[in-house]
This record gives sequence, C-alpha cells and structure tokens, in this order.
Amino acid sequence: MQPQIVLTLSVASLRGLIASGDRRCPSLNAVPAFARQHLGLRGLNVPAAMLSGLTAAGFEKLRDASDKAGCPCVVLVDEQPLPFADPDPAKATAAGERLHRLAAAANRLGCRDVAIRCAVGAGDDALERTAVGIKASMGEVDRHDLNVLIAPHEGWTGDADRLSALIKRVGGFRIGSLPSFGHAHASGDAEKTLRKLAPYAESIDATVFDFDAKGAHRPYELAAMVAAVRAVGYVNTLAIEHAGKGDPVEAIERARTILESSIGSEEP
Repeated sequence: MQPQIVLTLSVASLRGLIASGDRRCPSLNAVPAFARQHLGLRGLNVPAAMLSGLTAAGFEKLRDASDKAGCPCVVLVDEQPLPFADPDPAKATAAGERLHRLAAAANRLGCRDVAIRCAVGAGDDALERTAVGIKASMGEVDRHDLNVLIAPHEGWTGDADRLSALIKRVGGFRIGSLPSFGHAHASGDAEKTLRKLAPYAESIDATVFDFDAKGAHRPYELAAMVAAVRAVGYVNTLAIEHAGKGDPVEAIERARTILESSIGSEEP
C-alpha cells in the first residue's frame, strides 16, 4: 500500500477546553481518547508548555493513555525560541541544555520528533552560530532516536529560504522542518513556501481558522494547501491546529472532513 498522509491533532487546539474543564475534554490525559474517538485523528503534536510541572508519573500516564487510545504522541513542540546564536555564551549554552531536556521529555512520551523555534538575528554569522549550536546538541537527541524539526519563527527563520539554509547547514538525516499553513499563508506566497519546506518536513501544522456561513474556510482554502504539499511528495502527518475564535471542536471536525477529502485518506 502506498504511504498516506495521516491526520493528527495539535493539542494546543484544546488548551481552552482543558483550562475550563470542558466535559468533552477536561484534562490533558483525556486528549488521546477524545482525539481518536471523537475527532477521528490518529496522533498528537504536544506543546511542551502544556507539560509544565508534570512528574515522571504524569508523563507515564499520558503515554499510557495515548497507547490505549491508539493515538500516540508524535511530536513534542516547544514554542519558546532558543537563542543558539546569542552573543552571551551562557544563553547559547542554555539553549542547548533546553533542547536536551526536550529530547528527554519527548522520549518519555514516545515521540519520534521534537520541534523547536530558533531566535536568529540578521546575518549569515547568526545563522551559522545557530547551526553550530544545534549540531552540538544532536548527540543527545540521537541517543533518544529522535528527529529535530525547526518551525518557522519571526526574524530570519520566518523566511523559507533561510530556514532551508539553516537545515542544510546543520545537515544529517535527523534534522527537518515543521511548516504550517498559517505561516505559509502569511508569507504572501503559500504554495512557494510549502514547496520549499515540505520536503524537509516530518509533520506540518494544518492551521485552521474560522469557517463562513457556507462552510468555506477563511482566509485560505485548505484543499489548496494540501495540493501544494502533495505536489512535492509529502506523505507524513498533518496536525490540525485550531487558531480561530470559534469552537475548536466544530472547526476541527469541519477541517478533518475537508482534509480527508483532499488527501484521499484511508486507514492503513
């Protein structure tokens, strides 16, 4: 059977539900079963911030809940930009240490990838220092059998060409990208941006905003975004990430229907 794009969930979409104790999904440990049974999704991209304060037993419970639901944790996503290129050696060292801690947490959850953002100032020197800092941390990441994905961030790595250049400078088969539909749209040329970053991607955030009265997604067509990544042979995961103002569950369900139709999804 040919590889298929698999639809997963960005757990960040459910922050509001969990914070309010919404009966549909009142806790982080309830997410795997809710994602699989109610949303029809088959994996989780977990924000590192939502794991703050979690004990070793807490990590074990979340992984166990994911295993039982058949909805594994796939990517651990850090939203805090790491200053590998900071002129202050202490801050640059701290960036590497945080990546090590993220790798350990991702391993506990059974993830295959850890995603980071990089605070990179203007100039090739800053890009080179960032690449060197990431390379220095890859030994610890490799020990956990993980991949590092770099997500676009404001500044130089917000540009697809420069982000691609950073990935190439780090080199190796364990470095990749975590693009998003939202970033691609904001770039002004969504198709070009996705075509540049998707070949390096292990996962892509399918950013979902709001739907109009006729059921159309605004401000862009989800099907067009899928077509752009399929055009370069992308066959990994699309993590639906709700970033709109309405009910996340309704938006995710609508988006899943559109995305399933676009990718010709089928159970493996």
